[in-house]
Amino acid sequence: MASLFVAAPVVPKEFGWVVVATASTCFLGLWHGVRIGSFRKAAGVPYPKVYAESTELASAEPEQKKKMYLFNCAQRAHVAMTHKFSWSRQLLTQLLQQNYLENHPSVMITMLIAGLRYPLWSAGLGLFWMVSRVIYAVGYTRADKTKGEGRLYGSGFWLAQLGLFGLAGWTGVKMLL
Repeated sequence: MASLFVAAPVVPKEFGWVVVATASTCFLGLWHGVRIGSFRKAAGVPYPKVYAESTELASAEPEQKKKMYLFNCAQRAHVAMTHKFSWSRQLLTQLLQQNYLENHPSVMITMLIAGLRYPLWSAGLGLFWMVSRVIYAVGYTRADKTKGEGRLYGSGFWLAQLGLFGLAGWTGVKMLL
C-alpha cells in the first residue's frame, strides 16, 4: 500500500518578517480610513458621498472649500477614482494609478512571493512601501501645498513596489531553474 502525504513547502524562518510586514499593510489601510473620516467630518461631506462634488466646491466659502478640497485629496490617496470632476481633470488623471487600494493587493501578493526566497529584502521593501505611503498620504493633505503636490515626498513607494515586483518575478524564475 502506497502512503500518501502532502509535502509542506519549506519557508525560511525569516519569512515571519514578511508575514508581519504584509499584515501591517492592513493596519495602514485602517489608518487611511480613520484619517479620511476626520477630513470628511471637517468638510461636512455626508455619507454615502465619496467626494465633495465640483458644484459644492464652486459654491462653498473659501475656508469650507479648502476643507472639501483636503477631504477629496485624502480620498484620492486612499481609493480608486470612479468618476470625473471637471475642476481638476488633469490632476485626477495623473493620480489614477497612485492610490492605496489599487496598489495594496499587488504589494501584498508580491511581498509574500518574493519573501519565499528573499524574506529580508521583501520585508524591508514592504516597510519602505508603508512608510512612503504614510508620507504620501500626509503630504497629499498638506494645506500649504496646492494640487496635492505634498504627495511627491512619498512617491518613493513606487521604488519599493517595483522592487517587490522584480523580486517576485525573479523568485518564480529561480523556482523553475
